[in-house]
Amino acid sequence: MNDNMRRWLPWILVAAVAVIIIVVIAVNAGGDDDDEAGATTTTAAESTTTTAAEDTTTTTAAEEETTTSSTEAPMALEPIPIKIGTVLPQTGQLAPIIDALENPIKMGVDEINAVSPGLVEVEYGDSGTDPNVAATTVDRYLTGDFSGIIGAAASGVSLSIVDKVQSSEVAMCSGSNTAAALSSTDYDPYYSRTAPSDNLQGPTLADVVAGDAPASVAVLWRADEYGKGFGELVAAELGDDVVVLAEGYDFAAGSFATEAQAVVASGAEALVMITFEEGGQLLLDLESAGFDGQIYVADGFKDTVGSDQVGGNVALFEGIKGTAPSAAPANGEATFGDRLQAAFPGTATIFSAQKYDCLMTTVLAAQAAQSADAAVFVAEISNVTQGGEKCSLFEDCFNLIMAGEDIDYDGASGPLDFSASNEPTIGTYDIFVYDAEAVATTIDQVVQGG
Repeated sequence: MNDNMRRWLPWILVAAVAVIIIVVIAVNAGGDDDDEAGATTTTAAESTTTTAAEDTTTTTAAEEETTTSSTEAPMALEPIPIKIGTVLPQTGQLAPIIDALENPIKMGVDEINAVSPGLVEVEYGDSGTDPNVAATTVDRYLTGDFSGIIGAAASGVSLSIVDKVQSSEVAMCSGSNTAAALSSTDYDPYYSRTAPSDNLQGPTLADVVAGDAPASVAVLWRADEYGKGFGELVAAELGDDVVVLAEGYDFAAGSFATEAQAVVASGAEALVMITFEEGGQLLLDLESAGFDGQIYVADGFKDTVGSDQVGGNVALFEGIKGTAPSAAPANGEATFGDRLQAAFPGTATIFSAQKYDCLMTTVLAAQAAQSADAAVFVAEISNVTQGGEKCSLFEDCFNLIMAGEDIDYDGASGPLDFSASNEPTIGTYDIFVYDAEAVATTIDQVVQGG
């Protein structure tokens, strides 16, 4: 190549590029057919603009199609099998009510599996009404393939195991824990309960006492998580103008003569006592101390104190009044009681509806989340109790979820409407009175909260 050619070569290349650009522009400026065929030969800027516009149109159409499709024919979901263990008092202080706690769960398992075979498996374990026994049972579940735990029955036992369960990311639901201490957000999101907090029952019992208008009231409570929160709340509701004595006692003591004498010395016309089984001995000591005022109790007493706890002296019960979460709430699912008696004739209904609802909310949450992993489905536990289409029977709720619908489960124990702490915001309570045969008869039913 000579020097002249070298000198002119760059200008020749520039001219050639210019000609190519002119030709491309001319082609793209052609008719409609050329537009379609030339979309891939446009400049980078034009290609990006054209593709973005086309993508926007396509995305919008897809979104519209998806919205229409989900409204007209929701995507069907799949049944999610789940395994649950119970930690309930097969032995210990609360053992007398074990059938009332376990039988509704057994009935619920049969109902669930009749709708979707193999959907739920439940293993039954002992809490012993004792933290040590409960811990052994829970450890077995936490090393297995369990997604959820139902229990414990006693608030104090639940508090002894809840941190361990939560750190293992397993769901835990109790149908009989009422201690106000369990309302703490420290136990979110893995702990839930279907029994309403004593934050709701305390004012209810205080209202019963205030309705009788005693001039002075003593309040005694067992010194544990259940008794302390409940007793202090009742005392606060009644007020310092009425309450002349308010204190806890050692529930493990064999005698409560000192406490009984203090009640008499206070001059109280009425006594509120928050007890479990030891309430029977307290009644005997109150009689010995000469107390003859009106006595008020709560669910812990009603569930555990009978003729055996007072040496057969059932006349001590006559006239005692109290409150307890309703065994057959008027706002609960109407057929639950009849179904339970048909499945397990003669079963008492102490927290039965609430235990049944623990099973249902856990299983329904797993279906809604489409996962048996508690870390995933705990977020749905509150959601299935509010805001969607109302349902009360498992089959109805399950079919709605499988059709992609949001549900609002109103349970055997009534509307749940869980708070952010996964507990009912509505409590339905029986107001009862004992006769001379130690039989408690419900005389009214009230709804608190909501």
